[in-house]
Amino acid sequence: MSKRIKAFIVDDSAVVRRVLTDVLAADPAIDVIGAAADPLFAQQKMADNWPDVIVLDIEMPRMDGLSFLRQLMAERPTPVVICSTLTERGAKVTVDALALGAISIVTKPKLGLKEFLQGAAKEFAEAVKAASQARLKAQISKPSAAAAVRSAADKPRTKLQGTTDQVVAIGTSTGGTRALEVILTALPIDCPGIVIVQHMPERFTAAFAERLDRLCDCTVREARDGDRVQPGRVLIAPGGRHVQLKRSGARYHVKVFDGPKVNRHKPSVDVLFRSTAESAGRNALGIIMTGMGNDGARGLQAMRQAGAATIAQDEETSVVFGMPKAAIELHAVEQVLPLGRIADAILAR
Repeated sequence: MSKRIKAFIVDDSAVVRRVLTDVLAADPAIDVIGAAADPLFAQQKMADNWPDVIVLDIEMPRMDGLSFLRQLMAERPTPVVICSTLTERGAKVTVDALALGAISIVTKPKLGLKEFLQGAAKEFAEAVKAASQARLKAQISKPSAAAAVRSAADKPRTKLQGTTDQVVAIGTSTGGTRALEVILTALPIDCPGIVIVQHMPERFTAAFAERLDRLCDCTVREARDGDRVQPGRVLIAPGGRHVQLKRSGARYHVKVFDGPKVNRHKPSVDVLFRSTAESAGRNALGIIMTGMGNDGARGLQAMRQAGAATIAQDEETSVVFGMPKAAIELHAVEQVLPLGRIADAILAR
């Protein structure tokens, strides 16, 4: 990168501010231009030198991170990396932040904070670099059905078939949470069975799946080992675990397991796509969407070689075009579609 990325840290913990400043400043591509204990102080400091990326805590005095994020996206959209605690409450609030337009998540524990932040230095730097490449205009300002949150009792229910010959595998990363909302809220209750890898830390995928389940007609949940893949059900790979598609007779199910990272990720899109190529072949549809890096490109290539249909999200609607571009360059993609047309492509199978 020829131009250094200007980063600003907003966190009420002096330890976090000091350690993150040291961690990010050690990367030659990043220039930490300041830090503040809360958004009100931050706004004053950033006024004369606006950052390229903001690293933002959620729970802070005077003005919480969600309120600041909402204001920021309305008045001066800026890529935001959420620095969230590894708690159930932290996960739910962080998913809300992603829905408001935050780019990605990095986590911090309540104990052993300094040592953890130092050990995760590369992860933090990579998150800031990815966020700096985000095209915020590609973010959907109001994802479809976002205002129509329903309770489980309000969701339409019909008796669904127990087997399927068709399966959809989706892989995405940076910007994917909002993109997935756009697609899944457009699908009917009897949509094809779908398995998703969204790069997201452990504990956050359950809260993400719960939010989507409230928004969608189809059922969305975090995948568990042995879960059936069937019409009307969307399974999201849990953070910190890989997911593979398996077939038993006419039925598909998922295998959820631990293992080393693949392409620096766990879950990895390549792991899902390669298993889908092997288990479903031409009965599958593979979709690669917005995200940094190349995870999923070779897996999608394997799917296409096995006879599956393959789609990549286009550059115009991708927050980061890295993953789709890598797949396109490998000739792994049959169709390149804007985000708004992908749901129709799923239903056209």
